[in-house]
Amino acid sequence: MAGTLPEAMQAVVVHGPGDYRLEEVPVPTPGPGEALVRVEAVGICASDLKAYHGAPKFWGDENRPAWTESQVIPGHEFTGEIVTIDDVASSRWGVDVGDRVVAEQIVPCDVCRYCRRGEYWMCGPHDMYGFKRVAPGGMAEYMVYTPTSRVHKISKDIAPQHAAFAEPLSCALHAVERGSIRFEDVVVVAGCGPIGLGMIAGAAAKSPAAVVALDLADAKLELAKKCGATHTVNIAQQDPVQYVRDLTDGYGADVYLEGSGHVDAVGQGLNLLRKLGRFVEYSVFGSEVTVDWSIISDDKELDVLGAHLGPHCWPAAVRMLESGDLPMDEICTHQLPLEKYDEGLKLVESGDQSIKVTLIPG
Repeated sequence: MAGTLPEAMQAVVVHGPGDYRLEEVPVPTPGPGEALVRVEAVGICASDLKAYHGAPKFWGDENRPAWTESQVIPGHEFTGEIVTIDDVASSRWGVDVGDRVVAEQIVPCDVCRYCRRGEYWMCGPHDMYGFKRVAPGGMAEYMVYTPTSRVHKISKDIAPQHAAFAEPLSCALHAVERGSIRFEDVVVVAGCGPIGLGMIAGAAAKSPAAVVALDLADAKLELAKKCGATHTVNIAQQDPVQYVRDLTDGYGADVYLEGSGHVDAVGQGLNLLRKLGRFVEYSVFGSEVTVDWSIISDDKELDVLGAHLGPHCWPAAVRMLESGDLPMDEICTHQLPLEKYDEGLKLVESGDQSIKVTLIPG
């Protein structure tokens, strides 16, 4: 099949903050232990938008540039069909030519302290698809899955834009697991975007006493109900802190999952949690967040937990998508051809016009 491949392909290429261009580049050639994948869909993430704008401290390291490296093909939420693969990679991943696959966004080194301890999602070098030149992303017609990739097969019976949602859904499920949700818990989810809706679905699957969704848009709150929210609050119309206190006899929520990326959502969560509650922060912020840390310590003795990527949650995310139980046609609001990547970024930035925007190469 490799002989039928074109020599060149269309791809979005990063030239710096605010400077992404659609270009013709060579179709990549897979090396030993790799696979060439024809990209069927690639989602645009809020972190893609922050990288596009060169968000301060995006990498969390003052010595790094604040945006993705130049000459990188962006895109870390992708799915596609295997075009070529050698026996080593096929055996390692349990997939073959013609299979539809997704890959986790992290490309672990497998040799650093974290990888050796099985904590691959916190890999020291932290190469990720779509952010560094070593791992070109999915905003292209073809891409290569590298030897250390974590690859998962996903059904061809679902729409490609739904399959590409495995990445944000796995991230949301990891945040849910970090919250250690119990049956009697009242869980509050801030934000009903792609991550927040995934958090709601994951939290509901844990069968807690209540799942409360917070957002500014009534349409998104209605969608949250379809994902499993038992209560919804439009925070522009109601005080979420008072609402949760009224719901819990004045105590506050047991678990707060932050998936909005808004700085005000952090203080909001600290205030609406009960004493000894659990705060899980997933979002990537575009600016620094300042809060009263005395709430965390002296006032409430809270557990504050971070969540990064979606380790060990991809199989569950794939099952959820394949089940058809989620309202994916309503979550995946926009599908655009690759050449309209700039329109896609604007849709993500607008926020109120879209939930998940997906590019369809080819």
